[in-house]
Amino acid sequence: MPWTSEHIKWLVDTAQTLKSADGIDIKVLEFRHERDDVVLSAWAKHFRNHYCLDSDIDFMRGEDSRGDYLTNLKFPSDSTQLGPAVRAGDFAEILVADYLEWVLSFWIPRVRWSSKAVRDESSKGSDVIGFKIAGGNGSTSRDAMVVFEVKAKFSKGTTTNRLQDAINGSAKDHVRIAESLHFIKQKLFYQNQSDDAKLVERFQSPVDRPFEKLHGAAAVFTLEEFDVSDLTQVDALKIPVSSKSTEVRAHPFRDQLILLVISGQDMMNLVHDLYRRASDEA
Repeated sequence: MPWTSEHIKWLVDTAQTLKSADGIDIKVLEFRHERDDVVLSAWAKHFRNHYCLDSDIDFMRGEDSRGDYLTNLKFPSDSTQLGPAVRAGDFAEILVADYLEWVLSFWIPRVRWSSKAVRDESSKGSDVIGFKIAGGNGSTSRDAMVVFEVKAKFSKGTTTNRLQDAINGSAKDHVRIAESLHFIKQKLFYQNQSDDAKLVERFQSPVDRPFEKLHGAAAVFTLEEFDVSDLTQVDALKIPVSSKSTEVRAHPFRDQLILLVISGQDMMNLVHDLYRRASDEA
């Protein structure tokens, strides 16, 4: 399989827990990436396969080189008005998906990013969906599904509280989850992964076959644009009541909500370098 978890070792738990204005824990992680060509190359392959499987690229590229096909048709642009922001958003979603899969042990179907009709747009539906099967062949109420909304801030362009933006987006996920699950199941079926499609089907009937449902909101920052005071008062570990307050009280599933913040050094350059490497090494 093209997926690799080696880069996840750079995701470090800071052991710092902040709180929202209404007392919900915010987990804080730091992505301490390094210039390790072996890990970066493996990660670039992993990243590239979210957009087009290596096994499919020679058929899909036509007369283009692999690199030109990826750069010009599949990957978000690095120079158009919308492209860099879409790159940042896709990167943040995939990084959160990696955290959920390899740290929290959810299964994450990797079908969202390959399905874009327009490369410089974000995919529709819930950002990241993961599943856990408690064990055995039958479904139990201990099975779990997590649905995450993810936002990124890698430049000075956005002044809003990105974690609050993610919370607000997450509050709408229960409306679109049925369509998102159907999309994942359909994509897996079309890829001849019928067993995985049936696992997704298990979560399409919550009334007949109950399971634990979790929601999540994540904000991914570059350290150069990350100020903890944007989220909380450092001395009190509580967010002031202001335009930047992070609150979850309006979320319909606030008791099942996971809040996550990830920051890392020079993240936008890392993003561009990862896309370049993914193209050059295809």
